[in-house]
Amino acid sequence: MDDEDIEKIRNLTRELKDKYSGKPSVEKKVDNIKTGFYQRFMQSFERDMDIDPGRVLGLTDGIFGMVMTLLVFGIALPEAQLLTSGDFSAFLQSIFPTVGVTIVSFILVSSFWIYHHEFIKINSLNMPYLWINILYLASISFIPFSTSLIGSYSHYFLAEVVFGINVFLTLVFFLLMYMYAYNRGFLENKPSKKENRYIFNTLIIIMALTVVVNLLDFNVSRKFIYLFLLVPVISTLRDIRYKMKS
Repeated sequence: MDDEDIEKIRNLTRELKDKYSGKPSVEKKVDNIKTGFYQRFMQSFERDMDIDPGRVLGLTDGIFGMVMTLLVFGIALPEAQLLTSGDFSAFLQSIFPTVGVTIVSFILVSSFWIYHHEFIKINSLNMPYLWINILYLASISFIPFSTSLIGSYSHYFLAEVVFGINVFLTLVFFLLMYMYAYNRGFLENKPSKKENRYIFNTLIIIMALTVVVNLLDFNVSRKFIYLFLLVPVISTLRDIRYKMKS
């Protein structure tokens, strides 16, 4: 008989002793204490908070409004005074790329705002959901910065990578926020499994588009960043298709 067989016999003897003596072993007591502490911790951490969900939505609207305003302020005026119409024309031509990227960012932020109001209608919340929402708003708040990087350093591919990562993280946090609210029953409209699958697939498609845009920017042309304008088109067409089927 080897050591492994002896250990199995000892474990079996301990289990039989615990079963028929009615007194659990010290190891089992420790495991029960650990399990009980973990359960109590998670229950406390995930307990619903006494916070009006309307205040979270108000904070979200305020940040979205500020971000949209900052995007426009990212278009800088010329440092030197423009003395001729030729100077003014040259200035307008120089800011065309910045204006284009700003429009892309503005439409993206507007789409995220629409998604939030369309899909995220909550009647309660807890600490994990609140922090996922804060991380989502933080990623939204960085969009003016990543947009200005492209406007000032468009000749560097890394600037567009930062912008792409910013958009991708925004989508990731929104997806996490939505799925957590759905699984916890926080959503006010109680979406069906079919509607939940439609929303999930829409966000996955947009995330895939973000990856494709970054790859095309690197391998083909930096002008492929304008493919982000397809985001509202994709979501609108999918929404119409879903409603027609429903």
